[in-house]
Amino acid sequence: MNAVVIGILLPLLGTMLGSAFVFFMKKEIPDRMQKTLLGFASGVMVAASVWSLLIPSIEMADESVLPAAIGFLAGIAFLLLIDELTPHLHIGAEKAEGPKSKLSRTMMLALAVTIHNLPEGMAVGVVFAGEAQGLTLSAALAVSIGIAIQNIPEGAIISMPMHAEGNSRMKSFLIGTLSGVVEPIGAVAILLLAGVLGVALPYLLAFAAGAMMYVVVEELIPETAQGTHTNLSTIGFAIGFVLMMVMDVVLG
Repeated sequence: MNAVVIGILLPLLGTMLGSAFVFFMKKEIPDRMQKTLLGFASGVMVAASVWSLLIPSIEMADESVLPAAIGFLAGIAFLLLIDELTPHLHIGAEKAEGPKSKLSRTMMLALAVTIHNLPEGMAVGVVFAGEAQGLTLSAALAVSIGIAIQNIPEGAIISMPMHAEGNSRMKSFLIGTLSGVVEPIGAVAILLLAGVLGVALPYLLAFAAGAMMYVVVEELIPETAQGTHTNLSTIGFAIGFVLMMVMDVVLG
C-alpha cells in the first residue's frame, strides 16, 4: 500500500519541483532550455503511452487490438471535447482559444495544465489498478516516475511565465503546484472504481494513452516546432523517449 501511495503522489511532487524553479531562476526560461524541456516531456509521454499503456492493453485483451484501438480513440476524443468546451491557452500561446471567457490569462494557463494533467493522473490510477490483472508493481511505478519526470519541466514552463507576468514567486509556485493536484485525485478515483471496472481495464489503459498522446500532438510538439532551436527539442524528445522506454523495460 505504501508503494501505491508513493506512486500516486510522485507526479504531483514532480510538478511541485518544476514549479519551484521560479524561486531560483530568472523570470523567463531561455528559449533553448524551453525547447529541450518540451521535447523531453513529449518523449516521456509517447514512450509511456506505448510501453506502459498500449502494449499492456493489448496483452490483457489476449492479443486483441480492438480494445486498445477503441480506448485510444476514445481518449483522443475526450481531450478534444474538453479542449473545445473549455477556455484555455496552449503552452506558449498569447491569445485564448475556445469559447470567449473573462478568465485571466494566468488562470487559463493553469486550466490548460490541469487539462494536461488529468489523463496523466488517470494513467497512474489505471496502471496501479492493473496490478490485479498482470501488471507488476515495478511497471506501475515506472509510469509514475516517468510522468513525474515529465512534470518537472512542465511545472517550470508554467510557473515562470506566470511570475514574468507580474505574479509573485509564491503565487506562481502555488498555482503551478495546484495544477498538478488533479493527478492524485484522478488516480484515486480510478483506483476506487477498479473493483467495478474489471474487463474494462484494457480499454482504460488505451484511453489514458490516447489522452496523453493528444496532449503531445496538440500542445507540446507544435510549441517545440515554432521559432529557432527546434533541433534541441528533437534531442530532448529522443532522450525522454529512451529514458522512459528503458525504465519501463528494466523496472517492468
